[in-house]
Amino acid sequence: MRSRRSPFSSAVLSVNLIFGFFCAIAYIAHGAKWSRFVWAIKVALSWLGEAAAEAGISILQFFLAIAIAGVLLAHENETRWATVFIVHRLAGDRGIEFTELAMATVRSVTRGILGVALIPSLLAGLGWLAAGVLAAGLWTLLALLLSTAQLGVFLVSVPILIYVFFNADTATLVLLLVWSLAVGTIDNILKPILLGRGMDVPMAVIFVGTIGGFLSSGIVGLFVGSVVLVLGYKLLVAWLGDEPTTIKLL
Repeated sequence: MRSRRSPFSSAVLSVNLIFGFFCAIAYIAHGAKWSRFVWAIKVALSWLGEAAAEAGISILQFFLAIAIAGVLLAHENETRWATVFIVHRLAGDRGIEFTELAMATVRSVTRGILGVALIPSLLAGLGWLAAGVLAAGLWTLLALLLSTAQLGVFLVSVPILIYVFFNADTATLVLLLVWSLAVGTIDNILKPILLGRGMDVPMAVIFVGTIGGFLSSGIVGLFVGSVVLVLGYKLLVAWLGDEPTTIKLL
């Protein structure tokens, strides 16, 4: 049985295969025999099929999660009271505290990760569109995915700036460079403000849980990973708080 690769390892493999595929195309365009690169093309097409299947499964899981959330939201009061009743039976008053903490964590991730990723991606996309970059919408979508993975828009901005350097005038290049630098700093300003706001949990705990969840389970893992790590942190703090305050050393 084949082991399922994580999104991060799949992304690294994707970059290598895509680079090799385009290198093969470039060699063929310069007169090399295409038969020498059949293996590279086959591997790239095989990866493309696997990537499409994994992407389809991830999209299906995402829409299934949205559908379940929609059903629960349509019966918000019943869902809330059922959740409170169950966790109160399991953990008493502490369980209600953990439930509220989980809801606050989801809101925090929505604002601090998805919201912060959306703002610089859209602003960068507007700059690329104004500069006349081809397929600016697709580049914006790629920037949004990379920003959600906490890799930032610079990974997309750098090749676009190189493209503008060879295909546009100096004024356009300078303006786009300044705009890209300004947009790239927004992430560092907004994230500390929004992530973990109003929560009695260190921002680093939410951030690490979010990244770990995303690398292991994709978009859904953004929320699952952060909630699991935050609740684990609070359970650890509660467990340590039950220890005696004075310890006699031998």
